[in-house]
Amino acid sequence: MDSVIFLFLVQDGLVNGAIYALLGIALVLVFAVTRIIFIPQGEFVAYGGLTFALLSTGTIPGTAWLLAVFGAAAFVVELWRSRHVTTARKVLRQFAGAIVLPAAVLALTWLLARPDQSVWVNLALTLAIVAPMGPYVYRIAFQPLADASVLTLFIAAIGVHLSMVGLGLVFFGAEGLRAPALTSVSFDLGPLPVSGQNIAVFAVTLIMIAALYLFFDRVLYGKALRATAINRLGARLVGIPTAAAGQIAFALASALGAVSGILIVPVTTVYYDTGFLIGLKGFVAAIVGALASYPVTAVAALGVGLVEAFASFYASNFKEVIVFLLIVPVLLWRSLQTIHIEEDE
Repeated sequence: MDSVIFLFLVQDGLVNGAIYALLGIALVLVFAVTRIIFIPQGEFVAYGGLTFALLSTGTIPGTAWLLAVFGAAAFVVELWRSRHVTTARKVLRQFAGAIVLPAAVLALTWLLARPDQSVWVNLALTLAIVAPMGPYVYRIAFQPLADASVLTLFIAAIGVHLSMVGLGLVFFGAEGLRAPALTSVSFDLGPLPVSGQNIAVFAVTLIMIAALYLFFDRVLYGKALRATAINRLGARLVGIPTAAAGQIAFALASALGAVSGILIVPVTTVYYDTGFLIGLKGFVAAIVGALASYPVTAVAALGVGLVEAFASFYASNFKEVIVFLLIVPVLLWRSLQTIHIEEDE
C-alpha cells in the first residue's frame, strides 16, 4: 500500500464514519429517552435516500403517500387510546397533526416535484416527507408499549423494521436508485482529490451535531429530553410528558436518518433494504458508546468507518464480518465491568 491509497482509504473511512456517527447518535438518543433499541433506524436512511432520488427525477415518491397512511393510522390509534378522556380540542389538534400535515406535505410535493427543481428544494421536501414518519411510528407501535420491558420493546422494534422493509419494497420496488451530488465543487489536497459530496458529508454532519448540542443545551424541549433520558419517573413528576418526549426523540431520529440517506444516495446505489446494514454499523458505534455517550459514539463511528475502509482493501470478502466483530470485545469488557441486576417486571 502506498501513501496515495492510504489517503484514499482514510478519506472513505471518515466519510462513511460521519454517516455512521449520525445514525449512532440517533440510536443513543432514542434509547436514552424511550429505552427502545431502534432497529428501524436504517429504514429512514433508505426512505430518505430513495425519496431524494425520486424527487431529483421529478417523480412523486411513494413515501409522500406512505406518510399520509402513517398519519391516518396514528390518528385512529390516538382516538382509540384516548376515547374515554378525549375533548373536541384534543381531537382537532390530533387531526391537524396526523391528517392535515401529511395532506399538506403531499400537496406541496405534488406542486414542487419536477426534474429541474433545485437540489435544496428536494432536500427540504425529503425532510418534510420522512421526518414526520418517526413520531407516527412511535404513536402506532411503541407508545402503547411505553411501560413494557426493554426486551418487549426490542421485539416490537424488529416487527416495525420488517414492516418498513416490506413497505419500502411496495413503494419503491426492487430497483436501486442514485441521485445527483449536492455540489459539484472539488479540489485536490496534495495527491488526494476531494469531491464536493465528501465535503458536504463532513459539513452537514458537523452542522447536525452542533445543532443537536444547541438543542439539548439551550432549547426547552431539548432540556426536557435530557431530563427524560436521565430519569423518566422524575421527568413525569415535574410535569414533562414522556409520551411527547418520545415523539420528539423519534422525530429527531427520523430526520437524522433522512439526512444520512440524502448524503449517501449520490455516492452509492440505495435499495429498499440498504438501510438495515448501514443502521447496524451505526448500532456498533452506539454500543461502543454504551448507548449513552454521544461523543464516544461519534468517535467510535469514525473508527468503524476506518476499519471498514481498510478491511475492504485487505479482505473485502470479510469486511462486514470484521466490522461487526468490533462489537464482541466491547460487549465482553462491559459484561465483566457491569454488575448484573434483574430487571423489575
